[in-house]
Amino acid sequence: MSRIGKLPITIPSGVDIKIENGNFVTVKGPKATLTQSLPKEMILTIDNGQLIVERPNDLKRNKAYHGLSRSLLNNMVVGVTTGFEKKLEINGVGYRAALQGEKLVLSLGYSHPVEMVPPNGVSVEVPTATTITVKGSDKQAVGQFAAVIRSLRKPEPYLGKGIKYADEHIRRKEGKTGA
Repeated sequence: MSRIGKLPITIPSGVDIKIENGNFVTVKGPKATLTQSLPKEMILTIDNGQLIVERPNDLKRNKAYHGLSRSLLNNMVVGVTTGFEKKLEINGVGYRAALQGEKLVLSLGYSHPVEMVPPNGVSVEVPTATTITVKGSDKQAVGQFAAVIRSLRKPEPYLGKGIKYADEHIRRKEGKTGA
């Protein structure tokens, strides 16, 4: 039995879950409404304020989908209640971030500023010029947008310049030694 798949998902108050034909799930909460199409083989049931995901048999494919389906549903429930956030830090002389309306403007040592518009459902905050916070209710969208921001100037191992996640550790290398 899948260790993740067999765990029930507790449905908090204020969250409404609808399961339609073909396992098309809609989760409505105080922050947002999320939809996801899950594998048709999975059996989704709601009992006593808990959502339970079961698999029909022990085929390898269904075992893989069991834990995946449960994780996707749990991320949807957490997303519509509390939401997700990723924090990024900018290191480097002259590297900074700013907001112009909804647009994120980054100065990363290129000849031009980099302007980015966050996708729907994702918001960006810039508390200081060297920190960026990406927030939203869809975990995949938040993570993807944070990864796109990070990819503009990945942290390099010698001086540590670039954009990194706040909880990321950069392995530093020693530079050249004089002969």
